[in-house]
Amino acid sequence: MSNQVIIDGPNVAHGHHTGDAHAHEHHEQHFIWKYIFSQDHKIIAKQFLITGIIWAVIGALMSVFFRLQLGFPDKTFPIMEKFLGEWAKGGKLSPEFYYALVTMHGTILVFFVLTAGLSGTFANLLIPLQVGARDMASPFMNMMSYWFFFLASVIMFVSLFVETGPASGGWTTYPPLSALKEASLGSGVGMDLWLVAMALFVVSSLLGGLNYIATILNMRTKGMSMTRMPLTIWALFFTAVLGVLSFPVLLSGFVLLIFDRNFGTSFYLSEIFIGGRALPHIGGSAILYQHLFWFLGHPEVYIIMLPGMGMASEILSTNSRKPIFGYFAMIISLIGITVLAFLVWAHHMFVTGMSPFLGSIFVLLTLLIAVPSAVKVFNWLTTIWRGNIRFTVGMMFAIGFVSLFISGGLTGIFLGNSALDINLHDTYFVVAHFHIVMGVSAFFGMFAGIYHWFPKMFGRFMNNTLGYIHFFITFIGAYLIFWPMHYEGIAGMPRRYYDYSAWESFKQFGSLNAFISVVVIVVFFAQLLFVYNFFASIWRGRKVTTMNPWGSTTLEWTTPIRPGHGNWEGDIPEVYRWPYDYKDDGNGNDFIPQTTPLRPGEEAH
Repeated sequence: MSNQVIIDGPNVAHGHHTGDAHAHEHHEQHFIWKYIFSQDHKIIAKQFLITGIIWAVIGALMSVFFRLQLGFPDKTFPIMEKFLGEWAKGGKLSPEFYYALVTMHGTILVFFVLTAGLSGTFANLLIPLQVGARDMASPFMNMMSYWFFFLASVIMFVSLFVETGPASGGWTTYPPLSALKEASLGSGVGMDLWLVAMALFVVSSLLGGLNYIATILNMRTKGMSMTRMPLTIWALFFTAVLGVLSFPVLLSGFVLLIFDRNFGTSFYLSEIFIGGRALPHIGGSAILYQHLFWFLGHPEVYIIMLPGMGMASEILSTNSRKPIFGYFAMIISLIGITVLAFLVWAHHMFVTGMSPFLGSIFVLLTLLIAVPSAVKVFNWLTTIWRGNIRFTVGMMFAIGFVSLFISGGLTGIFLGNSALDINLHDTYFVVAHFHIVMGVSAFFGMFAGIYHWFPKMFGRFMNNTLGYIHFFITFIGAYLIFWPMHYEGIAGMPRRYYDYSAWESFKQFGSLNAFISVVVIVVFFAQLLFVYNFFASIWRGRKVTTMNPWGSTTLEWTTPIRPGHGNWEGDIPEVYRWPYDYKDDGNGNDFIPQTTPLRPGEEAH
């Protein structure tokens, strides 16, 4: 028996449903069909989220291991041998496995947590609920999106246990290191598994993205015009557009790499010598791979950032009890970011021998993308300015998101300038910049969303005290970890090195590296506190007693506390106003839901 809600298309779009639309609710579904092979967008959102949390713990634990090596290169840690076995004999990481850990840490957090975990969770949870749809345009395709991601996860996880070790060519897997099996231990079977897992991941992202776009364009309820959509939906829409247009390019790059590795082609290889012996590869270009990779790689930054931007807009407005400032400017800036994201990829390649003239064009476009980002920041700050602010845990993380986005983004202006980038490229300055702006701030957006919409997902609240502890340790820790790295980078300290103690010029940072490593361990344990809070609250959290606990105006808070498959029990509500009417409704409330008809003489926003 299928758990698909069968409703004719036009009725879905206009917010009415047939009398037997919920007939399936009267039959108790088997656990497997309800929770595992579910086609309910809310269950799929939870699947993405829980898989993402598991990957986040694995990826963070990897960073703890390699930070121990970087902070204390002359010490041994017997506990590492228990976790890593042969790769950490005597409690000290082997150089090969250090590179594998750095590679897998980047891959897991960028793709499996901040892309699939973030977009997969909140696009699935919020799009049907906020636009007024029973489910996604294609619930089956939605289910397949998760299972392709799960399959990719299994293959990536298996690659951690192969004898020669997982992929170790850096998370960008540049050839020729990644294209030649004999180049290093991590270029063997582990690299093949990495490429297969990433290809499946791209398929998952495309299935999801097409579904999100179709749902937003075709399945809005009656009255829900595009200009009445919450900014969260606008952000998730442009995230999906970015993914659908850029991921196929990455997939082509991976397919050509698989060909070079296994079928004797020379797309990326030319005039390679190993041990004095020339290999039969002629005519390829390793730089071609960089173009294909970064054509996804820069839109990928915004695929990660835009959902956080949308959720922060929603949470800041709700908890400031004020309308969002500059709604249309926010939408236009999202469009600007989406367009410019495709035109800046080569700023990652200023040191590849690019023509200086071409470089100057990419410098201009890179600096231009700061303009729509600055518009968003100005609008967020103006939204909370003189607001009646409620410092919920979700609000704290949303404010933290804005702080990290500003401070991380400002250092991007340095790296976007080719004259400066040539000196700073592949130093710790780059590590510090992208971890703050794309890593930590995106995580803050994700945490804000989890704390804010947890009551909608599970009908319970997360523990506030643990939430505040989690916020303050993570926020202060993030700055203590990554801010000092800027100074190391300006001093020329290169990234991806296993041991800096051999260099006289970098020895001076020994105590700073040790300090950073200690903070990393503290912050890691704070994330375990979040994981405990998350899973304990699902069963033991304080129960939600009202449909709209935050006093929000958007449609998801008009559904039952624990909505079934189909979301609304009666007709889908009709929308009459924009999503940010935070003002006196005449009945003692400071907000007016989107479903409230306009009062006599009241103009639509």
